[in-house]
Amino acid sequence: MSENRKKIIYSAVFCLLFGAVFLLGVWFGAHKIAYCVRQPDTIDFSLFWDAYNKLKDNFIDPSKITNEKIIYGAIRGLTGSLEDPYTNFFDPNQAKKFKQEISGSFDGIGIEVGIKNGLLTVVAPLKGTPGEKAGLRAGDIILKIDGKETSGLTIDEAVNLIRGPKGTKVILTILRKDWTKNKEIEIIRDAIEIPSMSWSLLSSDGNTQDIAYIQIYHFGQNLISNFEKSAFEILQSPAKKIILDLRNNPGGYLYMAQNIAGWFLEKGQIVTIEDFGNKKARQTYKAEGVPSFINYPVVVLINQGSASASEILAAALRDNRGVKLIGEKSFGKGSLQEVIDLKDGSFLKITVADWLTPKGNSISKVGLTPDIKVDITDKDIEQGHDPQLARAIEIIKDLK
Repeated sequence: MSENRKKIIYSAVFCLLFGAVFLLGVWFGAHKIAYCVRQPDTIDFSLFWDAYNKLKDNFIDPSKITNEKIIYGAIRGLTGSLEDPYTNFFDPNQAKKFKQEISGSFDGIGIEVGIKNGLLTVVAPLKGTPGEKAGLRAGDIILKIDGKETSGLTIDEAVNLIRGPKGTKVILTILRKDWTKNKEIEIIRDAIEIPSMSWSLLSSDGNTQDIAYIQIYHFGQNLISNFEKSAFEILQSPAKKIILDLRNNPGGYLYMAQNIAGWFLEKGQIVTIEDFGNKKARQTYKAEGVPSFINYPVVVLINQGSASASEILAAALRDNRGVKLIGEKSFGKGSLQEVIDLKDGSFLKITVADWLTPKGNSISKVGLTPDIKVDITDKDIEQGHDPQLARAIEIIKDLK
């Protein structure tokens, strides 16, 4: 066989082998993607790619169109299309910041915000924080952050604008229900340490201090140990009745609310029900532990800043024991979010369930209507008056 003929044969064989390997690689790659990523059969993505190509061909600055921006923007659009303010996408930088903040203290002004009726709203200013000291109140609508309109912002985008390094300032444009025009409030950011609770003795008749006044500010990681310590102190005190103040409590961990409920309810009584829609069966959470306060008359204070876990606890006490809720309608944040990591360090925060009261009523977007409605005004706050607490004392003094 001639040398040239050998070369031709070897070349042909090489080409065939290379082609076979290439085709096998494509086949395995395609099937690997198919196994790892569920691709819906009913969605035609040709429109997306058509729009992408039109942007790339016609936008004035094509350098701004990067693969990362396209993917992240598409995912944000996907979550935004659900019109659920608590379902959001976090890119890797946002995810890292979020996880750092929930693990400890952070710098900011100390307010919890949410979307209500399509508007960015103060759920609650946390006790002792710059936001509270500046006069922000539950229910305040935030129209602008440093001059930037909040319309269209997600909760997490708004939080990123409000938070910042200690010592820096942020200007919030606020509208309140009773105001005729909005106001700009300048607030200096500080390190935020979220307290869990406090308690003190109050008198129902001006003489005997027989009421334990318990304020829970947040259902955070230290609450269980702090509440246990306080509970033993209350049991050793002259207190025979309890006012539980959940005003301006934006919530926190569900299991904290379940634990606290266990001090007031019989073991096994329902605290809350998680409704996953048609995805899976409902999950019921029941009271556990020793109900040391089961025989104590109790009333609960709520307002627009009572949300999430605080609404769960208030509803559990009312549905199981007939405890009166006093104050204003609660916020209505009755849903469960789950954080699901994505492969590049980003994650989705997805609403996976609604919380129901023990009687099966939804809290989400509805809130809890107080049994005894008592408003509190700016004038009351300026003068140091608390008509809601005063009414709670008036109600509980006659309870046996």
